[in-house]
Amino acid sequence: MITTADEELLLRAIDIAARAITLGDAPYGSLLVAPDGSILAEAHNTVRRDNDITAHPELKLARWAASELAPDTAAHTTLYTSCQPCGMCAGAILRSSLGRVVYALSTEQLIALNPQSGDWTAAAQDGPALFEAARIPIDTYYQSR
Repeated sequence: MITTADEELLLRAIDIAARAITLGDAPYGSLLVAPDGSILAEAHNTVRRDNDITAHPELKLARWAASELAPDTAAHTTLYTSCQPCGMCAGAILRSSLGRVVYALSTEQLIALNPQSGDWTAAAQDGPALFEAARIPIDTYYQSR
């Protein structure tokens, strides 16, 4: 359920996205908020500027949270973002233990506004294969912990 407070913070994410354009960056913005409503960190998309395909704001904030917050603290944060996180960012959000994500535009809405944003060709994948060989480093690592 999205509250009035959520809507206000989403508007801030949208403002970050709009400000990104003035800096020559793509129009995506996010902020990470503590349970008390204080803003912990903000980021915008710098993929082109940094020549880094991972420079999405959601991923930047997930990385920040993973390195700066204890997992139980991260679990009580909310990430507000101008667009629904992509698969890469969703994975990082999960791994960093963020508690909640609130987004303004869905992926479907973004694609309707900019059809090129949904033009991702999936790489062909083959596998699984060589289970017995592949399990050795995994078993070794996790048994030593």
